[in-house]
Amino acid sequence: MALYRDEGVVLRTHKLGEADRIITLFTAGHGKIRAVAKGIRRTRSKFGSRLEPMSWVNGQFYEGRNLDIVTQVETAFRFTYLRSDPGRLHRAAVMLEAVELTTQEGGPDRSIFNLLTGALQELDRSGNHSVLPAFVAKLLMLEGIQPRVDECVICGKSEPIEAIALDQGGVLCDDHRAGRPITPEVRHALGLVLAGEVRRMLAETPADVADQTEFLAVQLLEQHLERRLKSAVPFR
Repeated sequence: MALYRDEGVVLRTHKLGEADRIITLFTAGHGKIRAVAKGIRRTRSKFGSRLEPMSWVNGQFYEGRNLDIVTQVETAFRFTYLRSDPGRLHRAAVMLEAVELTTQEGGPDRSIFNLLTGALQELDRSGNHSVLPAFVAKLLMLEGIQPRVDECVICGKSEPIEAIALDQGGVLCDDHRAGRPITPEVRHALGLVLAGEVRRMLAETPADVADQTEFLAVQLLEQHLERRLKSAVPFR
């Protein structure tokens, strides 16, 4: 077995046997991996809470045939507020589930790692409700989906725009309305993210518009995944 080191964010854990857990992480150098943390459920475990979901860790692993094995782990970045604030917790959980469902094991993707860790840091720091929709829009772009929001994708009319549908490629006017309703304010916020102006979107989007954008972003993500997100219940 090959020994390797990597940093990663814990996406999910589940029990294995009486004392172990399977840890799913998205790492900087190996993409999504699954590894066994032996004895982690025992009270004297040396790993303890360091391998809980949302933990950003530096780890050492043995490469196994089906599952890798965690041999060493240290906290790489300590989030201060993510687990103590319900709003931040729910938003971070959506991000973790989204990354788990949109990625495959065995392929590194530094762009997704940077997106996830950057979004979690910003959410932990500010609690800004625009962080989640900005994350979703950027994740969809990395998935090759960049909806048009400047004009109706069918006829080219710029006003009035009434809806957005990923399967149509973007926003739709009142004559071709389909998909999800979208307001001008939400459309503007999404447009900033798609244009690469994430910082401006985070700074300028009012709280009520951020909440509307967040609701729509979760709907679009579920439409892309063709499934409901378990973690997204608070945003429905």
